[in-house]
Amino acid sequence: QVQLKESGGGVVQAGASLRLSCTNSRRTASNNGMGWFRQTPGKEREIVAHISWNGGSTYYADSVKGRFTISRDRASSTLFLQMNSLKPEDTAVYYCAAARSSYGSSNPGNYNYWGQGTQVTVSS
Repeated sequence: QVQLKESGGGVVQAGASLRLSCTNSRRTASNNGMGWFRQTPGKEREIVAHISWNGGSTYYADSVKGRFTISRDRASSTLFLQMNSLKPEDTAVYYCAAARSSYGSSNPGNYNYWGQGTQVTVSS
């Protein structure tokens, strides 16, 4: 069983940085792809970034490319999202998820475990 928990969210001003973490208390899913998604009220959950089981393959949404970095530490079963140069439009609840396969995906349906989310608010 996979139990994911996000942390690191908060309220920051535009241009600031935050680092989100996602821990897996059961220390499983080390061979699974992982992803970060975000959601705002009234909108569908959207991909932010995903990473393969060994970190060798990553993907970023165009809106965050060059500003966000996804990484993972398989030894500690922790997933990270470094967010720099934050913009007000980055405001959302951020979720981490474990994929069904060894590679991440932009499709939320390809993930079978989700954290409860952490709020990121960026003020202008």
